[in-house]
Amino acid sequence: MLRPLLSSLLVLSLLPAAAMAGDSQTPVVTAAGAFHPVPHAAFLPDRNATYKVVFAMTRASDKPDQVNPALERVARTVNLYAASGVPLDHLKFVAIAYGPATALVLDDAHYRAKFGVANPNLAAIAQLRKAGVTVAVCGQAVVENHFEDAWVAKDVEVALSALTTITELQQQGYALMPL
Repeated sequence: MLRPLLSSLLVLSLLPAAAMAGDSQTPVVTAAGAFHPVPHAAFLPDRNATYKVVFAMTRASDKPDQVNPALERVARTVNLYAASGVPLDHLKFVAIAYGPATALVLDDAHYRAKFGVANPNLAAIAQLRKAGVTVAVCGQAVVENHFEDAWVAKDVEVALSALTTITELQQQGYALMPL
């Protein structure tokens, strides 16, 4: 009687560690951000902590018919923290596109006009927003690229600039993650 009870307690005591090692295979963002479970991983996120990160998305996609690699990394980060047991409301993430990455936030009609294909980023952006991530674009980059605010996808916020957004968020304790 004692042996099955001890075995059950041992299994239950290992569950949090297994979850934090990425054993949860169900990603929050399914349109991007695939990850690989790493059993026995070091430096696991603390599921009780709050994480504040501003992602500086500056890379253009080499293949306009695929999710932008910077946006892919933001989605992967969300999925890794969630798979590690960190609640979504503990993730204070802002992803801002600027420079060569600016076009990733265009609505489908204007992305098609520019690249000749549907915008593959829109599903990931919508899922990130649903997960609580703010996706923004540098207003200065919008103007410099001769885009209009009305061309920006509905799930994306237009910021004054990436420079001021990153600085303001760092003043509030956000870590900068250049992508």
